[in-house]
Amino acid sequence: AKAVVEIGTGAGVSGLWLLGGMAADGVLTSIDVDPEVQRAARTAFLAAGYAPGRLRLINGMGLEVLPRLTDGGYDLVFVDAAAGDYPRYLDEAVRLLRPGGVVALAGVLTAGVTDPDAVDPASVALREVARQMREDDRLVSVLLPLGDGLLAAVVT
Repeated sequence: AKAVVEIGTGAGVSGLWLLGGMAADGVLTSIDVDPEVQRAARTAFLAAGYAPGRLRLINGMGLEVLPRLTDGGYDLVFVDAAAGDYPRYLDEAVRLLRPGGVVALAGVLTAGVTDPDAVDPASVALREVARQMREDDRLVSVLLPLGDGLLAAVVT
């Protein structure tokens, strides 16, 4: 991958893995609302030897930043953010991805999502995003039951 969007920078752990799997000239665009964690992530990225030009850290709410990114300009969108927003993140990700691009949603088997009686907002949103992926003809999806679960789809 040459162009990756990460929603939820955190301390940079997932960003390090993403950078490690990208092309040598690839750029990671990572979005987070907390400037402190982004500073920690930048330090981790630079300490790991990644050039500053490969990093684009944007402080802000993902759903406010994503509409400003280029349609069809990305190879991968990785989301590790508030589960209640996953259905809207999926819509944005599909718009951002090139054909053959991948959207990956982390933590999709948490919050009681597998219990059909769970009606908390996170569980409802996670079930909704799984349904969206299954029913969207532009996507070929898979649920990986590893850790807290990863729901991924390729844009056709």
